[in-house]
Amino acid sequence: MTRQSSARKLVGQALRLRLASTKVFQGESRAYASYVQASLSKAGVAAPAASLLKFRHEGALLGDLSAGNSQWRRGFRATPAVLESVTIDVPQMGDSISEGTIATIDKAPGDAVAEDEVIVQVETDKVTIDIRSPGAGVVEEILVAEDDTVVVGQAVAKVNLGAAGAEAAPEPAAAAPEPAPAAAEEEKPAPAAAAPTPAAPKKAAAAPAPKKAPAAAPKPTTTVAPAARGPRERRVPMTRMRKRIAERLKGAQNTYAMLSTFNEIDMTNLMALRKKYKDEFMEEHGVKLGFMSAFVKAAADALQKVPAVNAVIDGDDIIYKDYCDISIAVASPKGLVVPVLRDADRMSFADVEKTIAMLGQKARDGTMSIDDMAGGTFSITNGGVFGSLLSTPIINPPQSAILGMHATNQRPMVVDGQIVARPMMYVTLTYDHRLIDGREAVTFLKRIKEVVEDPARIVLDI
Repeated sequence: MTRQSSARKLVGQALRLRLASTKVFQGESRAYASYVQASLSKAGVAAPAASLLKFRHEGALLGDLSAGNSQWRRGFRATPAVLESVTIDVPQMGDSISEGTIATIDKAPGDAVAEDEVIVQVETDKVTIDIRSPGAGVVEEILVAEDDTVVVGQAVAKVNLGAAGAEAAPEPAAAAPEPAPAAAEEEKPAPAAAAPTPAAPKKAAAAPAPKKAPAAAPKPTTTVAPAARGPRERRVPMTRMRKRIAERLKGAQNTYAMLSTFNEIDMTNLMALRKKYKDEFMEEHGVKLGFMSAFVKAAADALQKVPAVNAVIDGDDIIYKDYCDISIAVASPKGLVVPVLRDADRMSFADVEKTIAMLGQKARDGTMSIDDMAGGTFSITNGGVFGSLLSTPIINPPQSAILGMHATNQRPMVVDGQIVARPMMYVTLTYDHRLIDGREAVTFLKRIKEVVEDPARIVLDI
């Protein structure tokens, strides 16, 4: 007993040793293990030779006795991790964003959090930012409330790192009351005992007389109906993103000399191409072949042939963009977002479809970042997914033009002197007439029509 007690004392001291720095930990942890092993040998207690102790450093030295040595580990208990209180601040949200509004608070004081788990969401005028826990622990304090305005660097929560394990420890004790289901099973025969009362159905059969009661029911319904009507209007504050969208759209109307030109596209060849290759395309690239990739590639081709549409006015200068970053308008639960396809002119059809699918998913999940939407030289919006037949989209500042796609419908068209039904789509180009003349705008839209109606033009460059 004396040897066991001394051994436990030695191991307990080793488990509680703290290291002043990671360098000390790396250089001396083996020395401590050797010291304890030698001391145990002197005490006559067998100890594992290779893995006596397993150390890890998280601000303090922790020791776990190695598995498979329960004969000498019994009765020992490692000290818990030292708790470290960490203040979580609002991170940098982009060059042009300095503040936001607390949209949701996902955790309350006392809640356990895992590493990288969302604690608070901050809504800005462009995206929603997730503020996450830097490590596993327990929320100590929430320093903000929903709808509060916060700035970059402001503290929003405090978390005790390392406390998650301590909080989760009592759970096994709480699991003890599980035998209660046995009692529930014993109670199940009670309904069976009620079953041998066949006399009840006879009474139920004789009970049609009380059915006259519903005759009196209409009186309360007529009196309750007017009282059930609530207020006929509601007032709710605009979200920060909705405010920003409103400001940008109105600013575009006030700044640009916007003009729209229209054309129509025969979708017959593109639909035939899609029908012929959609299965192989899906098998090869893991994504569906849609119409958007053809319009993106057609727009990139047209931007290179009509560079004025890809330019912007900056003061007294015109900046011509020699690259094609095409913005795609996407409807999200919180408003319209416009992620960007970088270097669309260098992307394949598959690259376009994959990127659009990825960005669309991020928009629906609310995980769109500032980098996903920064820049863009030209925009495409597809109101056809909602059934729009024709519209005049508003330019996305600071760009100079936007292409509007619409629904595809069968319409009678004259082809080779014959009236035939064709799948037709109206397209719109809204442009800044200060920079783009009618000739450039019409030429640009006509080029898109030619490429979509005959995609081989892109391959042949004609």
